[in-house]
Amino acid sequence: MDQSFRGFLAALERSGEVQRVTRKVDPRFELASVLMLRDKGPAQIFENVTGHQMPVVANVLNSRTRFADALGITRADFDARLQHALQNPIPPVLVRDAPVKQCVHEGRIDVGALLPVPHWFERERAPYITAGVIVAKDPDTGRRNVSIARLRLEGGARLMAGIAPNHHLAILAGKARARGQKLEIAVVIGNHPAVLLGSQMYVGLGEDEFDIAGGLIGEPIELVRCRTIDVEVPAHAELVLEALLDAGDEIAEGPVSEFHGFYVDYGNGIAADVRCITRRKQPLFQAVLPGYAAEHCLLGGVAIGATLTRDLRRVIPAVRRVFITGGGMGRMHAVISMHRPRIGEGKRAIILAMGQVNLLKQVIVVEDDIDPEDARMVEWSLAARFRGEEDLIILPDMRADRCDPVAEDQLVTKIGIVATTRPGDGAPGTRSEFARPRDAVLDAVRRNLNTY
Repeated sequence: MDQSFRGFLAALERSGEVQRVTRKVDPRFELASVLMLRDKGPAQIFENVTGHQMPVVANVLNSRTRFADALGITRADFDARLQHALQNPIPPVLVRDAPVKQCVHEGRIDVGALLPVPHWFERERAPYITAGVIVAKDPDTGRRNVSIARLRLEGGARLMAGIAPNHHLAILAGKARARGQKLEIAVVIGNHPAVLLGSQMYVGLGEDEFDIAGGLIGEPIELVRCRTIDVEVPAHAELVLEALLDAGDEIAEGPVSEFHGFYVDYGNGIAADVRCITRRKQPLFQAVLPGYAAEHCLLGGVAIGATLTRDLRRVIPAVRRVFITGGGMGRMHAVISMHRPRIGEGKRAIILAMGQVNLLKQVIVVEDDIDPEDARMVEWSLAARFRGEEDLIILPDMRADRCDPVAEDQLVTKIGIVATTRPGDGAPGTRSEFARPRDAVLDAVRRNLNTY
């Protein structure tokens, strides 16, 4: 498989799913405005960004179909591929030469002058790199960690990394500081979608997300060694920033956008200094519109749903799928599909899901005759199968994630709803018996529907 970002983009363009913006666009707020207004439309290539020669590409992975296309599979096979990749990871391989090392920038580096990093929203203090996959190694074990964190330009070679304290990258930076060291990181921009998706999987510290990315495409991800640090990066990426992350050097962040669409102020971020940039000869700068945007929500939601499906199935075999909804910001609402759950299993699945993913605060359980992606059918299931006095779980004063927009003192009320059938539901003569034509006629028409 072509493991490059530009290869997938070319395939999208052949399918008519790319819009080239040729007019001059200001990276300060104007570019973000275009992406917001074309949130779920074609991928956008901004060819003429004010002050830069490098194009900006965004809105690439704003539908599940796009993810499936990137993996060379049908949309119907996408969820099965996610589970297969999690169960059958493929370790990466090292190569000697790579397109991402065609050009080198060393010495005095000005990231903002070299890269067309957008300034997204009005109250944010500076531009943010939003599609940078960060690769680091555990100072104790040498195991790789692959993730995404927002990176703000601070002038020259200096960056600010906005990282939650429980983020694996923050843990690794803390380990390095305890040794009196800075953490070597590589920020990789312009990645194949499998690498982006793999980086978002909720796996344990020490599990290499590149293995999952390999499982997604069915072959090892090709990596190349960085030039100035002991880190390996995808060989077919567009560009790489080699940097040192210093947990002892903090920078006040101020207001920043979050996936729910509001500003938050998380306090201080961690400083990083870029030592070297390697890139292709004519690189593309990939960006993800932050805030409540389709691509941003999907990147997290697809990964959370996949790993949570795996984890719940291990404990409750009746679980078929966990779908993280777009309306729930790709983080906070889930629909769990189950096959003929026994009494009490739906509630158990809800509690386990909330325990696994702290972000979740509304979970609905449906039977597997309901498509969890079909909001109309989920709502039908609530109307037809949910009994409030029996099937509603209300959990007040639960610990919330720090980004929950309505939490008070980091506490929030969480809700679980079981909307599944009871024994005997649907039997002839009951009030839940489905109204249908005669089965033999319906089946015959179904087989020959294209003749009508």
